[in-house]
Amino acid sequence: MKTPPPGETGQEALYLRSLSERQVPVAVKLRGGEVVRGWIEYFDDGMLRLTREGKPNLFIYKHQIETITETAKRRGQRSSSSEPSARKAGQ
Repeated sequence: MKTPPPGETGQEALYLRSLSERQVPVAVKLRGGEVVRGWIEYFDDGMLRLTREGKPNLFIYKHQIETITETAKRRGQRSSSSEPSARKAGQ
């Protein structure tokens, strides 16, 4: 019998830290279908803070997130890739 993968690999924290340090603009799709945009300023085990220009910042519980998609390499620069990358929350 195959054992299930571990629930926590540490990859989520590494990915979010990378996005935060580089201030990469992201689109966060919530479980209800709403998409909010900004950059991840802070995160912990249960939530993240999405900083938005010209709009209130948001604290979002991770269990409410469906995907996080990078929208550019860093603030103010567009990505050269035509395909944005997306990650499921918890991966």
